[in-house]
Amino acid sequence: MRVLGLETSCDETGIALYDTDCGLLADALYSQVKVHREYGGVVPELASRDHVRKALPLVQKVLADGGCARPDAVAYTAGPGLVGALMVGATLARSLALGWGVPVLGVHHMEGHLLAPMLEEERPDYPFVALLVSGGHTQLVRVDAIGEYKMLGESVDDAAGEAFDKTAKMLGEPYPGGPHVARLAESGDVSRFDFPRPMTAKPGLDFSFSGLKTHTLTTLEAAGGRGQVDEQTRADIACAFQQAVVDTLVIKCRRALEQENLHTLVIAGGVSANKELRRQLKLALEKLGGRVFYPGLRFCTDNGAMIAYAGAQRLLAGEVDGPEAPVRPRWPLDELPPLGGASQAA
Repeated sequence: MRVLGLETSCDETGIALYDTDCGLLADALYSQVKVHREYGGVVPELASRDHVRKALPLVQKVLADGGCARPDAVAYTAGPGLVGALMVGATLARSLALGWGVPVLGVHHMEGHLLAPMLEEERPDYPFVALLVSGGHTQLVRVDAIGEYKMLGESVDDAAGEAFDKTAKMLGEPYPGGPHVARLAESGDVSRFDFPRPMTAKPGLDFSFSGLKTHTLTTLEAAGGRGQVDEQTRADIACAFQQAVVDTLVIKCRRALEQENLHTLVIAGGVSANKELRRQLKLALEKLGGRVFYPGLRFCTDNGAMIAYAGAQRLLAGEVDGPEAPVRPRWPLDELPPLGGASQAA
């Protein structure tokens, strides 16, 4: 089965063609970073307009690159995400599917991220613990099979990605902030500033990065204030912040694996591209006698390939959208049915 996947949940237009026998045939991605950078974050209306402009040309390119005139099915991101952006992808996907006379299915954005490592040659075996760290989500999930998810912990306020973006803004770095903070941190002295590891001193697997963000601001002001500190101080603050986030994520991942008596960890989402996080998790899993799996760097951020893959698995199990399937800006991951557990998407 050849599945066309459309990802338009936020500020990236991702289109891909996935063949369940041959793997990924073609993919393309358009990032709206330049559009939103001057505003310091995503502007929903601008995001929707850019998806309208870019989605169909990218579909045409991917089909041409994949040597496919008509796919066997279409999958699209139905949520969670920005409602306007989701509607652009859903409308285009349903229109294409209707014109081609093929089934269409809305996919959960975070399930796409969770399954992105399955696009690689080396894939994890079930069950495993997944750490999902995208812009607006930080979640730990036990995964027994596709659709069999148990939420172990999640962010109670700012997600890790949001904390990176806000810290970058404090340090005078552009949006999106994660890569810029990581770059600054490379030349920083991790021992100069002492940052907390939030919610690690007590039991549980939930996350909170709002206080860490406030601590960063307090440290910056004590060092002279925004725009007044020298380059080394900026680097030292970035390094201390990043290490605090990484340590917190590693501690919680180890705790989750021990709690569930598992030895395999999957990490996905935009923050999973962070080199220091990957290094520390690899070391932690080696000490536990386990292994960590990641998607390739180009599949860490939002992309069409993960949607095509996730959609293909559920389409093969007989799932398909009904005529009134809505987009869902808010959609808890653990509300998803097991694979093949629903004949129609709600």
